[in-house]
Amino acid sequence: MRAKSSLIIALVLTLPSFVFAANAKVKIGFVNSITGPEAPIGESLTNGVTLAIEDLKKQGIDVDLIKEDDTGKPEKSMAAFEKLATSDHVGGVVGPYPSKCAAALAKLAEKYHVPIIIPVASKDDITRQGLQWTFRLSATTNDYATILLDMATAFGKPKTIAIINENTDFGTSGAKSAKEYAAKKHLTVVAEEAYAPGSPDYRSTLASIKGKNPDLVFMVSYVADAILLMRQSREIGLTPKAFLGAGAGFATEAFAKEQDISNNVFSSTQWTQDVKWPGTKEFAARYKAQFGKEASYHASTAYESMVIMGQTLAKAKDNPARAKDLLDKGSWNGIMGVVKFADYAGYTNQNNHQMLVEQIQNGQRVTVYPPAYVSGKKAVYPFPGWTK
Repeated sequence: MRAKSSLIIALVLTLPSFVFAANAKVKIGFVNSITGPEAPIGESLTNGVTLAIEDLKKQGIDVDLIKEDDTGKPEKSMAAFEKLATSDHVGGVVGPYPSKCAAALAKLAEKYHVPIIIPVASKDDITRQGLQWTFRLSATTNDYATILLDMATAFGKPKTIAIINENTDFGTSGAKSAKEYAAKKHLTVVAEEAYAPGSPDYRSTLASIKGKNPDLVFMVSYVADAILLMRQSREIGLTPKAFLGAGAGFATEAFAKEQDISNNVFSSTQWTQDVKWPGTKEFAARYKAQFGKEASYHASTAYESMVIMGQTLAKAKDNPARAKDLLDKGSWNGIMGVVKFADYAGYTNQNNHQMLVEQIQNGQRVTVYPPAYVSGKKAVYPFPGWTK
């Protein structure tokens, strides 16, 4: 009970000087991968939103939440958004999860003049189109890549890198960012491999990478493929100085639990349970108590996105145009640290989020970089090899 109270207090103290009328009512659409291949991560987003709705209610904001399942497919995501905008007349939308779906909805937000907050999709180009109705809390694939390579070059002196990614919007964007930043870090890219997600066997691709003997292996995958890639890396004896997972499937409880293949793998992440942002520890404890599992950054970004949308629409009296203006001008400080939607480096309405790196150590996700955010345990580098 004390943890819940502390979290509510932290949220109220960090509101951007908003005053809510008693029983303010807002209507928000939530587009998410409730079923389909990305449903395991979609569940984390749903759970985060559930906690956000509870907290908004305690702040006097009554949310009429309309959930839509896009199954991870852009065409279904677009149909869901059009329904929310034209039939349900929502004041704003939160979601979706996959980058391919978020890229499609960004253009529809512009068309229908309904603000959308994207909690976690990271493809760079989503907020590089000058769109005025799309706001992204999530970091970009460029951020995912740079934090990992900064870490690797801070811990050691790698000279070569191999890149393997799924051939989706997220995977392609992540690989492109890694390749570009590798050049700036004077790393030679010795292999670039793209694959179709859901393939049953990656051994030949991984064997090809092993033959190049890279110091770093950079991977961009969702959960099932992340697990299979690491399992088959172990089978063929791939042992770089570091395995680097670009968030997504590598930063999940499901991946961490596979200790025989996840131990000592690094992942970029947008949030950890021990980062010193307001309400983080309370959120993590509450999430575990309510859902019986550890919270991931997917849950925390969805939570914060829904809180921001709910507070903004309450202030805007559920008016989409007014909400857009408030999102443009607002600033928040909660479990994701400072959130401000800004224009910089070619981005529009993009939150310049502080990325972190976590490492799986004996089934636990431990923050290991940057130094200012490390809570105690040190990183294991280089990769010590596979345990029997």
